[in-house]
Amino acid sequence: MNVEPGATTRRAAAPADVAEGADRARVPGSVSAVAGVVVFSLTFPTTAWALEGMGPWTVTTVRAVLAALIAGGCLLARRVPLPRRAHWAGLATVAGGLIVGYPLLTTLALQTTTSTHAAVIAGLLPLTTAVYGTARTGVRPPPVFWAAALTGAAVVVGFAFQQGGGTFSAADLYLFASLLVAAAAYTEGGLLARAMPGWQVIAWALVICLPLTAAGSVAALLVDHPHPTARSLIGLIWLGAGAQFLGPLVWYRGIAAIGITRASQILLSQPLLTLIWSVPMLGERPPVIAAVAAVAVLVCIAVTQRTGR
Repeated sequence: MNVEPGATTRRAAAPADVAEGADRARVPGSVSAVAGVVVFSLTFPTTAWALEGMGPWTVTTVRAVLAALIAGGCLLARRVPLPRRAHWAGLATVAGGLIVGYPLLTTLALQTTTSTHAAVIAGLLPLTTAVYGTARTGVRPPPVFWAAALTGAAVVVGFAFQQGGGTFSAADLYLFASLLVAAAAYTEGGLLARAMPGWQVIAWALVICLPLTAAGSVAALLVDHPHPTARSLIGLIWLGAGAQFLGPLVWYRGIAAIGITRASQILLSQPLLTLIWSVPMLGERPPVIAAVAAVAVLVCIAVTQRTGR
């Protein structure tokens, strides 16, 4: 998955948005941002694939190791200098949230819930990020923004409650927790992206985590006793190379070309794309209420994006 904190840092990013607004930059920038969202939208279905032959700890750690090796190779090939000391705390937050926390929590959730259910809950991430970003940056969106945010939150909570038969399942709790860690990581990553190229934020976060994820992958492989299938391996490779590296790379490239505001609008399609992918990839048949909830959340997020400028 993957959302960024544009709704909460709009005013600071506005001059860059204007400078990047040349027509010739918008088309390729939009294409790059769309490509990033398409990659992110495949995360839940491919995680379900990976879980067919591996445990959640193996999926989380091995995908991170694979992405870190690719990221480290890119940093070395381009001779990127080490980040400044002031950036390490933010990079640690990105690493803890996007490389460890969010992947692990969503993978644990997908052991007992469907990709379509998770996609609807994940539709709340932009709103969660807005709350964290407001506290972090001091930007104060108008009341209409918060009205839409609370409405979207109510839709998601109601959906999870209804699908759980009047209670929240363990998967829901994992998913709600994943929103919190991802919101922190996206906000800090967005702030860091002002000081360095966005792809370097992701790359350094992956490299920082490599000692931990490498040790964790060895332990996980010994404990989980994976029995990988062709489909589970394809899912794992896509998660590492795609969801954790390629997706953020093209997504941040899109932001650099068209600005945070325009790129964030494109991101609104991710939950619906995930619902669509889950049909041919997993054979899921989303209930009507899932599609209704996803659309309702997207409408609420669209209002927050427009009124939060």
